[in-house]
Parts: sequence; structure tokens; C-alpha cells
Amino acid sequence: MERTANAVWKGSLKDGKGVISTQSGVLKETQYSFTTRFENGVGTNPEELIAAAHAGCFTMALSAQLGNANLTPESLETTASVRFEKTDAGFTVTAIHLSTRARVPGASESAFDTAAQNAKNGCPISRLFKGNTEITLDAKLV
Repeated sequence: MERTANAVWKGSLKDGKGVISTQSGVLKETQYSFTTRFENGVGTNPEELIAAAHAGCFTMALSAQLGNANLTPESLETTASVRFEKTDAGFTVTAIHLSTRARVPGASESAFDTAAQNAKNGCPISRLFKGNTEITLDAKLV
């Protein structure tokens, strides 16, 4: 399986603008720029897209882990927060914090915590960052 996206950029770093599109068409010429990345401009940025990818990946992995424990979630809601900082090596994603709230009928705290940790460690986006970026998790049953 292979997924693609493309980016087109025109102009200098600070004054230029770009667009990002995905193979699925969900993003189609979505604007990004220096201001959307480092300030508060209108559009997206790579770190926001990483956060979306990680939230989606983790949440699907948590659903799978709960299913392995014979539990069916009623709802799973995850927010991923990506920390993007200037380091000696340059701007770097230094940490990702996952926060999830789950409604899982019949789940014990222990079974849920095990499923959440397994999902955090096993989802492909977490594995992509393993060893390079601190990933933390706050997972709660509601």
C-alpha cells in the first residue's frame, strides 16, 4: 500500500505560499505558508497534519486493541498536540502528547489502560517517531 500527497511552493520562505493536496482529494490545494507554520495565518502546516495523522492512527489502533480484548467502544475522542521547537539541529518535532477520552461499556480501568498503552506503542505513526520524539498519553474512561 502506498499513499501520496504533494506540495507546491511559490516564492521565498517568508513571503511565499504553497498548497498541499492528497491522493484521496480530502486536501485539495490546501493553503500553507510561513505564517500558518510559525504564526497564526489561515491554512494548515506540516505539524498540524502530523497531529491529525497521529490522532487518527492512535484512535484506530485503540479501537483494534479494545476489540482484541472483546470490548467495543461507544466513542473514542483523541487530541494530539505536537510540540515544534528550535533546537541546536534546527526546528524539530520534540514531543507529541495524546489525550483520549473513551466510552467503552464494560471496560475495566486495567483493560482500558493496557489497550491504550498498546495502541500508543503500536500505531504506525507512534512507531515512526519512536526513539526520536517523546510521546506521552493521557487516556481516560468517561
